[in-house]
Amino acid sequence: MVEELEPALIRAAAAGDLKAFETIVRAYQQHIWRFLRRFLGDAAAAEDVAQETFLRLYRSLPGFAFQAKFSAWVFKIARNAALDELRRRQRRERVAVAAAAALDSGAVSGGGTAGETKVEIEAALAALPADLRETVVLVEVFGLPYAEVSAVVGAPVGTIKSRMFRARERMQDWARTGEEAANGL
Repeated sequence: MVEELEPALIRAAAAGDLKAFETIVRAYQQHIWRFLRRFLGDAAAAEDVAQETFLRLYRSLPGFAFQAKFSAWVFKIARNAALDELRRRQRRERVAVAAAAALDSGAVSGGGTAGETKVEIEAALAALPADLRETVVLVEVFGLPYAEVSAVVGAPVGTIKSRMFRARERMQDWARTGEEAANGL
């Protein structure tokens, strides 16, 4: 579970106290990196986006109005930075595909599968659309209640519940498909 920080610490950081900001970074650094690692599916990108998250947090801190939980606000900043990264990736991929087509060369993508549960869960998560993946990570990995996830992603609680339902269905379908393939069905 992610712990809430004292409002006095947040106010001190917002006023420019670098020691207070360092305390905030240390408190959330690992949580944010884990969220981003699972959301983006790439440890190196998660590190870069985590740094971007804390830069954005530093710039935005004076505007924090204490109307939501601070942890939810930090996760929302991380989410927005991750979505920006995913958009950058998509643009790069479109450019690469267009360049490959212009050169009349086909792109080959391959990858092996591992039988380990962790690898399969990561693959199942990666197969989910971004909105479902972020919801699963926030609910199942970080244990945030639906109301806090709602505040982080900016969607109604009913939408969060619906996303969790759809994500669980898709992950179960993904697992069944893998079992059927392994059994030669």
